[in-house]
Parts: sequence; C-alpha cells; structure tokens
Amino acid sequence: MAVVNLGDIDTCDNELVAAALEQFTPLAEALRPGLHVLGARGPSRYFGGEKAVAERVVRAIADAVPSAPRAGVGVADGLFAAGLAARVAAASTAVVVVPPRHSQPFLADLPLTSLADQISPLHGEDGTEALLDVLWRLGMRTMGDLAALNEADVLGRFGWPGLLAHRLTRGLGDRALQAEATGDSASVEAEIDPPADRIETVAFTARALADGMVARLARDGLDCVSIGIEAESDSGHASRRRWRHELRFSAADIVDRVRWQLEGWYRSPERPTGPVTLIRITPCVTAPADGRQLGMWGARSEADERATKALARVQGLLGAEAVTVPRLDGGRRPADIGRRVPLFDTAAEAQASPKKAKKKAKAAEAPWPGRLPAPSPAVVLAQPEPITVTDCVGTPVTVGGRGEASAAPQLLTDSAGRSRTVTAWAGPWPLDERWWRPSVRRRQARFQMILDDGSAHLCALEAGRWWREATYD
Repeated sequence: MAVVNLGDIDTCDNELVAAALEQFTPLAEALRPGLHVLGARGPSRYFGGEKAVAERVVRAIADAVPSAPRAGVGVADGLFAAGLAARVAAASTAVVVVPPRHSQPFLADLPLTSLADQISPLHGEDGTEALLDVLWRLGMRTMGDLAALNEADVLGRFGWPGLLAHRLTRGLGDRALQAEATGDSASVEAEIDPPADRIETVAFTARALADGMVARLARDGLDCVSIGIEAESDSGHASRRRWRHELRFSAADIVDRVRWQLEGWYRSPERPTGPVTLIRITPCVTAPADGRQLGMWGARSEADERATKALARVQGLLGAEAVTVPRLDGGRRPADIGRRVPLFDTAAEAQASPKKAKKKAKAAEAPWPGRLPAPSPAVVLAQPEPITVTDCVGTPVTVGGRGEASAAPQLLTDSAGRSRTVTAWAGPWPLDERWWRPSVRRRQARFQMILDDGSAHLCALEAGRWWREATYD
C-alpha cells in the first residue's frame, strides 16, 4: 500500500492530485485533502518496482500541481505504517519504501505520540490522549516499547484502545484483513429537484443518504471503510472519487467528503457549468464491525443524533453560518465568558485538533480570579446600557481607591429616564485587568442590584460612568 502526503492543501489542488493519481490506478482513494492512498502491488509490477512507481507519483504530482508542497510517498504493508513512512518521506527523501513484513522494525524507533497521527485509527478517538499519557508515565517513549509488551496484558489493562495501539505498533493494522468489496446494488442516490447550485444544499441531501446507508450497514454488522461519491450536473459533467477512512465512516464523515469533493470540483478546470442534479454514495469496501464501548455518562445519545440531524437540515436551508451554538471561553466578565460561534466551526476545530479543543475547555473552567460568584447572569447585553446610580440624597455613587462605595445605592435610572428604587445590593467587586499595560488596562467596580419591580441586574462603574451589563433571571 502506498500513501501520498502533501500536508494541508486546498480542495482545488486536492482534485488535481487525485486526477494525477488516476494514471497509475483507477482505485486511488483520498483520506482527506492532501492525503491519498493507492494499492502499490499492481502499479509496481507495471512500472518496475515499488520505489520506481513512488518516484513516478512524486513527479506526476509536481507536474500537475506546481504550487503544491513536495509530495512524500511511503510504501508499506499497512495503511498506518505507509502513512508514517510518507510523513518521513515528505520531510526528507520524498520516497520511503518499507520492505514487506518489516513494518514493525520501521515503526519501532518512531515516537509513541505517532499513535495519534492523522493517519492513525486512534486519531480523534475518545481516550487516546489519556492512553498515551498513561503509557508515557509508565516509561514508554517509542512504539517499539509498546510492541514489546504481551498482547493479552495490554488488552487486560487498557481494553480495546490499548489493543488497537498494540496492533498498530506491531505493523498489523487496525483490524484483521476481512474487508470485502460491495456491489453497486448497495449504493444510495437521490435526484436533487430543483437542481442545487449551493454545496450546502447538496450536503444536506447527502446527509440523509449517509444516515440511511450507515444505519443499514450497522444492522448487518458492518463498518464502511471505503466509499465512492458521484455527483452529476445538468450540464452533463460528473465528478467521481473514492474516499477511505482510517477506521470507519460515520454519516458526518461522509458528508465532509461530499463537501470536500464538490469544493474541489467547482474550483477545478473540469468544473461543471450547471447545478448539481444527482448525488450517489456507494460503500465500496466494508469490514465486520468490531463494536465500540460507550461511556456510562457523557456518551452520544439518540437525542444528540436527532438534534444533529435537525441542525444539519437548518444549515442546508439557511447556510452553514446560520446555525450557531454557545461556547464557553475563559474570562472574568460575563461578556467574555460566553459567545456564539457557527456550529461547523466547533465541529471542525474538535476534529482537527482534539487536544487544542480540550485545552480551551480547561481554560474556560479555570478559576479566573476576579470572576463574579455564582449564579451567572441569564442575559448579557450585547452593548452595555448607560445608567445613573444615586444615593438617598441624589448624589452619584462612587467607589474609592480602597474598593469601598461612597454610599448605599438608592435609585437606578435607565437610559430612557425611568427610575427604580434599589431594594437590595451587593458589592462592589473590583476588577483590574492588564494593569501591566496602561494602553489596555481596565478597572471596574461591579455591583449586583435588586430593584423594586423584582428584577436583578449586574451594574458596573468604570471611568466614572455607570453601566448595566447583564440581567439575572
């Protein structure tokens, strides 16, 4: 098996790379933009060996996409070993060929963290980071250290993720070689009427097809390893590509591949001149499902799946940026703690860098000295409202350098001139941010106030002016 690694490239260049690989085999598959896989046995017999075909692949890609980074081609028995060989090749000689049955010696000296590489079936899986952390604390630094352990001991201590990691370090791949090809009768397709000229509209249709196909395969005890995606336009143009997954395709994974393929198609020299009229998805290779152990708490539920489908439908109708979700960020002020971001941004970020996403989550949960105590406000104003707060004699309330109020707040007047009596209050809570940089330093004194109409508000005094920043439920 040969893996071609070009790093991060855009979908247009990826389409050109896929077309260049078709001259070597019609069954070239893409894992993601910039990462392709093809069987090396057949082409090597025709072109005079695995190294010869790998060198030809490098030259063909350089001619087809001069602006792309230099391709690295790795050849090995399995997908994981070939992928890491391609990564090594991209950084050095452009071609690395691992002799047959020598994957384990090749992998032995590579760092243990390679088990989380994008080519690995463990990439993005729950528990991978924790598993690698435990192995590191046990003194293992290379994949050879893990491969030297007894398989039964690894399975008993770490379960399925540990067994998978152990098999990868031994060059055995992620599962037994029981994969089987499927026929065209297993494909699912849908005519798009009226024809769609937006990728998101086609992706919405593809999501329904993918859900049904994955569910049907699951009932038969199968995982989808390789798929074919075909799109046809009313101008007679068609795009056909095969995609492979390191472990198994989910419906969301399939929709991602549809988007990538259409983006590259619309930006390529062979782009269609009309809208898309048909989308077809074919499970090209399946393998027996090995199951997945869900956690007792925090696992993805049926309700989560229904919500995802509903949001995908809204995205297809209104556009990807029309659906936003709240995300917690680190900060001391309510306006800094939470903000709304597009749904696909959070999903893409988590998939691309699970470690970075977890780091952000930990930052949001950090103590943040100066943050207000619970409960948090129910409504945070997009723009703080200017108000006036006075004491019992009508004098504006101020806060001194020691953080003490000049008098008890008695009356709050909003921006419309309406006044309410303050029946209870707490504070002030001082806030002094970035005091080491005078140009961006911020000082506030924050108060919680309950008015005579029963409403509760978060108010702040800053630079001699009062503001209403949030309201409590």
